[in-house]
Amino acid sequence: MWTYNKILQYPINIKCTDPKLAKVIISQYGGPDGEMGAALRYLSQRFGMPDQKAKAILNDIGTEELAHLEMVGTIVHQLTKNASIEEIEKAGLSAYYTDHGVDVYPQSAAGNAFNATALACKGDAIANLQEDLAAEQKARATYEKLIDLCRDNPDVLDPLRYLRAREVVHFQRFGEALRGVQEKLAEKTIF
Repeated sequence: MWTYNKILQYPINIKCTDPKLAKVIISQYGGPDGEMGAALRYLSQRFGMPDQKAKAILNDIGTEELAHLEMVGTIVHQLTKNASIEEIEKAGLSAYYTDHGVDVYPQSAAGNAFNATALACKGDAIANLQEDLAAEQKARATYEKLIDLCRDNPDVLDPLRYLRAREVVHFQRFGEALRGVQEKLAEKTIF
């Protein structure tokens, strides 16, 4: 069972509206390498792990990804909540606004809605953990690109740097899980 603390994992306090920046950051909410896909992938894959340590790592990281989803949603919301219609139109968000207002909807920066095919659950512990390692690197790379795009906005830059750092930690933990699973599976093949 989880305990939910009604605070963000890392504080977010964006002072200036910037719907153009929100339009790209939303990709880490529901895009192909975003937090929603990561959380659902890891929480789904944990069931097929051959040892308790790997299950625990997937559970811990999957749960943390839900916290990251909340953070990214907060960033997007704070960047758009006081935007004028003119700012929304200028940012190229007219179609988004028509369908969702300023709610945070899971999609990529290109406007593609979240799709469960991003989950990549293969039914093979080693393949899944290899996918998870790659997913964390893709998320890190996306955060680095977002950091480049908002280099002049410290209110957004700081939480994005935090999120990027957590992707590195997740990569390390998945490496630990992979080594453990490989050792466990190797023990089964020894006669």
